Amino acid sequence: MIVTTTPQVPGREAAEPLGIVAGEAILGVNIFRDLFAGLRDIIGGRSGGYQKALSEAREHALADMEESARALGADAVVGVDIDYETIDTQKGAMLMVSANGTAVRLR
Repeated sequence: MIVTTTPQVPGREAAEPLGIVAGEAILGVNIFRDLFAGLRDIIGGRSGGYQKALSEAREHALADMEESARALGADAVVGVDIDYETIDTQKGAMLMVSANGTAVRLR
């Protein structure tokens, strides 16, 4: 499956748009990761725990989007947009990543 943020696949022609496909991933962030991220904010540096969680969420969202495209018979997903959000709940923070694009069949 070809996945690209560009509106078309370079060197290939889209024979048929099949529709918008999406994938979402919501991951809980545990209290220890929050605590260490807070310390990093104070002393500076990168938060490895959050970076790993964001990377995992992005991969899950993209995989779900690709699965939806395959179900439509697509060869590619073009115009992919990835969005990141945080959701605050009473139990802590959640990370949400969504990936959206247009499923196409290529010639």
